[in-house]
Amino acid sequence: MAAPSAATRRKLQRKFKLRGFTLKVDALEEAAAFLARFPDAEDDALDLLLDELDKEPLQSSILDRDAVRRVVALLVEAEEAVDVASPAATSARSALRVVDSFVVPRFHYDPIKKVFYEHTSRLAIHGEAGDKAALYRDRYQVLLQRLARDIYFSKPAFDTVMTEDDNCEITSIQSLIGCTGRRWIMGVISQLEERQFYLEDLTGAVNTCGFPPLEDREASLSMLMGLDFFGGGVIPTEETVRLSTLEKKAMNDMFVILSDVWLDNSEDVHMCYLVEKTMEKLGVVLDGYDSLEAVPSLFVLMGNFCSRPCNLAFNSFEELRLQFGKLGEMIAARSRLKEHSRFLFIPGPDDAGPSKALPRCALPKYLTEELQKHIPNAIFVSNPCRVKFYTQEIVFFRQDLLYRMRRSCLIPPATEETSDPFEHLVATITHQSHLCPLPLTVQPIIWNYDHCLRLYPTPHTIVLGDKSEQKAFKYTGITCFNPGSFANDSTFAAYRPCTREVELSALES
Repeated sequence: MAAPSAATRRKLQRKFKLRGFTLKVDALEEAAAFLARFPDAEDDALDLLLDELDKEPLQSSILDRDAVRRVVALLVEAEEAVDVASPAATSARSALRVVDSFVVPRFHYDPIKKVFYEHTSRLAIHGEAGDKAALYRDRYQVLLQRLARDIYFSKPAFDTVMTEDDNCEITSIQSLIGCTGRRWIMGVISQLEERQFYLEDLTGAVNTCGFPPLEDREASLSMLMGLDFFGGGVIPTEETVRLSTLEKKAMNDMFVILSDVWLDNSEDVHMCYLVEKTMEKLGVVLDGYDSLEAVPSLFVLMGNFCSRPCNLAFNSFEELRLQFGKLGEMIAARSRLKEHSRFLFIPGPDDAGPSKALPRCALPKYLTEELQKHIPNAIFVSNPCRVKFYTQEIVFFRQDLLYRMRRSCLIPPATEETSDPFEHLVATITHQSHLCPLPLTVQPIIWNYDHCLRLYPTPHTIVLGDKSEQKAFKYTGITCFNPGSFANDSTFAAYRPCTREVELSALES
């Protein structure tokens, strides 16, 4: 292979640097070899290569030959580079980037310097005792720094005459000693004694409680100074403008989301009937979208993928593996979907995995490799997971959260504004900046990976897969929806990222 010219080297290094990547020498040669395939369309080919690299779950921004070769092989195999000047080359397939929970960067807040800094050392799955304390401390610090910027809870820049009711500045619990009158504090709810709940901060505890106000996404981003809280890499301003323009033009792109896609054959007669009907209904959905002029760019299939919990009593893993293979055959039979759509699989709370703790890792390869023989570009990720569509940030979470949150509720939600439980749930998780603000005794969380469940800064869209009734709700500019249970209610949802519109759908009985 001939060595790339100096001009080609400079072009590659400049373009990759704009996307936040650094090329090793062997990676640069691999990229140059790919460009050599398209002497008349080098710029388009390079943009396509970078778009595909953007959606890869890379461990580092420094690229070696293997990382580039893997993406080049995918492009050649999928024949996406046959005509890089065509609209298909800039389709949503190259606009998507899926971020697994276990590669989301972790940041700590320094209350003295008032800045975030990235945690760079390795994160252990089995943490030490101090990691559990750090989980709560980090949650507290994220909310406290957000609250401190709120105009109602920050100290005025100039000394003005203020009444006790006007002054809402946050003070620590320790500073309450010897004080009279009303004071505002910030803390976490804890149960230090039986039947007694307290509001606790880093200095003490009192028995009262409230809710932190929500901060606008843009205000949060301006304070973070380009830090990548979402995952997927920092995008330079120039590239953000370009992607934003492409996002607005992506009128035909659509995501189809289904939850509770049961694949197994249950021994229970009623459950077996539901499973068989689920596969039939899934075939109807796939046929319907396969017949459209513009097929969906992404199908998101969320668990549970089994009608029974995959626990120690479950002994049908071989059968479930075969059922995944049948699902692959079903998708492959729709050639337009196989060629133009991507399929994302997210495990449910009762699916196979090492534990019930969040975040849950992707489905075991043993179960999915038969499906991947038919659909090589299928993506299996953690629960929760994150998807970036051009500049839009979307969080997917499969958990029966509504029921568990209502069971763990200490104070009944106020009904003055709304009595809808789903709207209360959305308000709770967005104000808490956390997908699952339940006690660890109710929902275990891997201590060192609690940051993967944060909703800070708030994403554009949150998809909450839940077996409760399907709902859609826009709250302070955030699109939130539950696609419903496909196995039980035949419900699913279609989402158009260009307009952030949600179409709640259902098959007729």
